[in-house]
Amino acid sequence: MYLSIVIPAFNEARLIEGSLQSVAASIAANQRSGFTSEIIVVDNNSTDNTAELARLAGATVVFEPINQIGRARNAGAAHATGDWLLFLDADSLLTSELLTDIIRVIESGKYVGCGSTLHMDGLPWWASLTLQFWTGASILFRWAAGALVVCRRDAFQEVGGFDQDLYALDEIRLSKQLKRWGRQHGLQFTILTQHPLKTSSRKVSLYSGREIAAQIFRIFFLPKRTLQDKKHLSVWYDGRR
Repeated sequence: MYLSIVIPAFNEARLIEGSLQSVAASIAANQRSGFTSEIIVVDNNSTDNTAELARLAGATVVFEPINQIGRARNAGAAHATGDWLLFLDADSLLTSELLTDIIRVIESGKYVGCGSTLHMDGLPWWASLTLQFWTGASILFRWAAGALVVCRRDAFQEVGGFDQDLYALDEIRLSKQLKRWGRQHGLQFTILTQHPLKTSSRKVSLYSGREIAAQIFRIFFLPKRTLQDKKHLSVWYDGRR
C-alpha cells in the first residue's frame, strides 16, 4: 500500500512545520511491511516562506498559482504516485493513532475512503456547539471534513477529484461522489471517530462570532452564489492567518 499525503498550503509558515512533523512522526510509528508513503505540499501561491519550510522538512513541493483549496488539492493529487490519497490541511496535526485507524480501513479492502471527526482546543461555547452539530451531521451523512479526506486514487480520478467550481465545502460533494462510486463497487465510505483529527481553531480567534454566523447564514441560504465565488467566502479567502 502506497499512501500519498497531500497538504494544500497558502501562507502557512506559522503552522506547516508542526503539521509536517506530525505526519513524519505518525508515519514512523506505523512502519510495517508493504507500507510506503510520500508527502506532497501544494504551495497555493503563498507570499511567505511556506514552500521553503516544506522543502527543508523533506516534502515534495508543488506550485499551484490559483488560490483555491480544491484546485490546490487536485494539483497535489495530479503529482501523487500512491494508490491511496490522504488530504490533510496544513493547520492540522496527524496522530499515529489516527493514521493507524486509516491504515486499517485501507487494508480491510472494504472501503473506498474515509474522513474523521475533529478536535479543536479552546473553543467558546457557540463554536463548540457548532462543531458538535457538524460532527453529528458528518457521522450521520458520512461527509468528510476538508481537514482530512482519504480515498482510493482510482476512485478520486474517476469521480473527477475536487469540484473546482466550488471555493469551499467541495469535500462534501466529493464525499457524496465517493459514496456513490463505492456503492457501485461494493465499498463503503466511513467517518472515523475513535481518534479525532487535531486541527486549529484559529478561525474562531481571527473572526468574530458575528462574522462566522454571517458566513454560515449566506452559505445556507445562498449556497450556489456563495460557494462559487470566493469574494463571498471571506472566512476562507481574505488572507487572515
